[in-house]
Formats: sequence, structure tokens, C-alpha cells
Amino acid sequence: MNARLEKKLRLLTVIVTASMIGAAIYSFATTREITVGISYGLLISAPITGISLFVLEGPMRVWLGGLSFTANLMVRSAIYAAVIVPILFFQLGTVISGVARDPSHKALWIDIAYSVACVVLVNLVLGITNIIGRYHTPIEEKRFVLFVDIAGSTGLAERLGGIAIHRLLDRTFRLLTLSVIDYRGEVLNYVGDEVIVTWPERSGAIECRPLRCFMAMRDELSRAMSQLEREFGVAPRIRGSLHFGPVIVGEIGDLKRAIVFNGDVMNTAARLEELSRNVDGGFLASRAAMQRFNSAPPFAVRDLGRLAIRGRADGIDVVGIEAPALA
Repeated sequence: MNARLEKKLRLLTVIVTASMIGAAIYSFATTREITVGISYGLLISAPITGISLFVLEGPMRVWLGGLSFTANLMVRSAIYAAVIVPILFFQLGTVISGVARDPSHKALWIDIAYSVACVVLVNLVLGITNIIGRYHTPIEEKRFVLFVDIAGSTGLAERLGGIAIHRLLDRTFRLLTLSVIDYRGEVLNYVGDEVIVTWPERSGAIECRPLRCFMAMRDELSRAMSQLEREFGVAPRIRGSLHFGPVIVGEIGDLKRAIVFNGDVMNTAARLEELSRNVDGGFLASRAAMQRFNSAPPFAVRDLGRLAIRGRADGIDVVGIEAPALA
């Protein structure tokens, strides 16, 4: 099972289970019918979560991403309402549980309000858990750090203009993120025309995940090339660099909290990315990173020896990938 599907199924299971428990508590507090609440929790949360994960974040993801916040919210709300209202109006959970229906529908609007509140709460919790709590106290971790840069972005910006280049970068990063999920990486940050991806040592060492991730990113862009050329008149290409070592990870800031990585690894990876612009294949990996993998690289690499690099008097040993040079 690929990582993207595994993550969605795990989220589906957690959300549906939590919804069934919440609905059971609500039903017990109002009617003393726990089974009715469990039925409603399953009937409402399973399709809504499934649609969100496999449709709204699947085939409709790009289209929704191009809408304004208000339009996006209206589309999602309409879909959720199309699920919640019929189930509650026809009292399907009550019917499944074998309990007599209430013909007066006196609790309909209260039940709808509760269901909507639960949907909003689940979305808030998912968003919050992705950004806070893990690194409240700074810690040191050994990590793979992958820098990925859009080649020739300055020229693209001059050619397309501000709004169009922003849309192109957004579309490109959305495509690249699919590979990050597949290879279990973590997006640290988007900086201008660059995305920074990291892996803890144990996870990243498995089957050369950072290397496979970078090549999968190129494959994603290749598959989307014709669509991007039709929409923007160009097809972006990427360069990258990979390094490994200890980083300090922690939250900083007050009004706006952020998780940051500090250390020589970050500086070296950034400088390797600068050097990657002058090598065939457009990618450099440090020997330190290559030595941490638990298997051979999935494609041919070539030893480039020791390169001079800003900030390191002794230079750094690197390898490149056997691939055509970027234009």
C-alpha cells in the first residue's frame, strides 16, 4: 500500500471512530439511545470524510485550489450539507437502529447544528495538530534535508508576471507534495521558488527515500507537462540537493509560531543546491547522506569528488545523478 493511501485510510479510521463516539455521547445525553448515535456517527462521518480525502483532496484538489477561499468554502459546505441533511431528515440512523422515527422532526435543526459543529471541529483539530505541539522544547535530531528549486524561476517570473508565476509555483508545489507524501517526507517550508523536505534518519534511510522522492517529483512534473504548458505556456523543471546531519528543531515566535530547523546541515544543503545548477542532472547529494542509506541507490550515480563550498574550508564530498542536464 502506498503512503498516500495509507495516510488517508488511517485518517478515515480515526475520524469515523471519533465521530461515532461523539455522536453516541450526544445521543445518550438527549435520548438515551446510544446505538442511534453510533449509527448517525457512522452514516455521516464515513461519506463526508471519504469525499474529503478521496475526492476533494483527490480529483478535485487542483480545481478547488484555484478557487477563492469563499468559493472553496461554499463548494465544500454544499457537499457536506448534501450528506448531512438527507440522513438527518429521513432519520436513517434511527431506522437502522430499529427505533421508531419522530414524525415531528422537532430535533432536526439541533441535530444539523451539532453535526456541522463536529465537521468544523474535526477540520480545526486536523489543521492544528499538523503545526503545533511536537517541538515545544527544542531538540536535536539527525535528518536528511532535501532542497528542491524551480529552475529558471527568475526568467519565468519576468515572462509570466507576478500573478501567473504565483499560480504556477502553487500548482508545481502541489504536484511535488504528492511525492513527499508517497515517500513519507515532511515539508519544512516553501521559500520563494524552493521547497525544503526532511526525513528523520531512520525513515529516510529506508530504500533511499529522499532520492526516490526527488526522482518521483520529476516524474510528476513530466506527467503534468502538457497540462502546464497549455495553462501557463511553460513546463517547470527542478534542481535539488541532499545532505544529512544533526539539526536543532524547535518552535520560535510569539504571535505567529513556526517550527524551524537550525544547524550547519541546513546551510550546507542550501549551498549544495546552488552548486547543483552547474552540474549535469541538476542534483547533488553529499557523501554523508549517501552513506546513511540502507540500500543501494535506485538509479546510477557518479562520484564528483570533493567540491569547494562556501563556509567549509575543506570542501565536501558529493555525488550526482546520471541524468540529462537541465536547459
